[in-house]
Amino acid sequence: MMAFCALVGIVAPVALAWWLVKKHHARLSTILVGAGVFFVFALLLEPVLHQAVLKGPYGTAITGNTWYYALYGGLAAGLFEESGRFLGMKFLLKKEPTGALPAVSYGVGHGGMEMLMIFGITMISNLVISLMINAGQADTILASVPAESRGQLEAQFAQLQDLNAGQLLLGFWERISALILQLGLSIIVWTAVRKGGKWRWLFPAAILLHALVDACAVVLSKSVSASVVEIIIFSMAIAVGAAGYMLAKKL
Repeated sequence: MMAFCALVGIVAPVALAWWLVKKHHARLSTILVGAGVFFVFALLLEPVLHQAVLKGPYGTAITGNTWYYALYGGLAAGLFEESGRFLGMKFLLKKEPTGALPAVSYGVGHGGMEMLMIFGITMISNLVISLMINAGQADTILASVPAESRGQLEAQFAQLQDLNAGQLLLGFWERISALILQLGLSIIVWTAVRKGGKWRWLFPAAILLHALVDACAVVLSKSVSASVVEIIIFSMAIAVGAAGYMLAKKL
């Protein structure tokens, strides 16, 4: 199941991008803009804020309270990703025609990079480590890292040993929900960028929607089973995707 998740996590984004370019004549550059914006805003800039806030004087209060942590994490993700989406669409996609295709192409790039980096590559790493553990090389791995990092690595080993196929499937389902969410949010923000005027409110709405989904995932994980969490998050992603679909028809 790890190998399956790793394969899908890498192949699915690439296949979607190829399908859009070959079948619908989307611009590869638009997909790459989406991928680049996610990488810069979510993987480079957002962690800088987390480092400053969570390691600061209020960090313990935030991480020690589920509601504070959910609110902070959701708003941080929403602000960074949706602001990056807005700026990328406004300044890097000027030559794209107004229509749904550029928004979908951007969404595949943004969500595809998220799936690739957070799911596909992580699964490859987990698979390699798991094979080494099963081959009896855990001590060799631990001996090769600095002493201060061994505790964290041992915790990762324990987590992998407790992992089962059902949990991996839930992780795969989560990535599908995330991709649908990213596509819906991309169309919402694209509408705000291209139609402007009275439609500009869709940009802050996208921030709040993103924050709501992420915050709900954190809060629900503390009170209900993982499968129930994924059902609720999937339903929310479908709702955002449906809103994006309706807006796409207005484009």
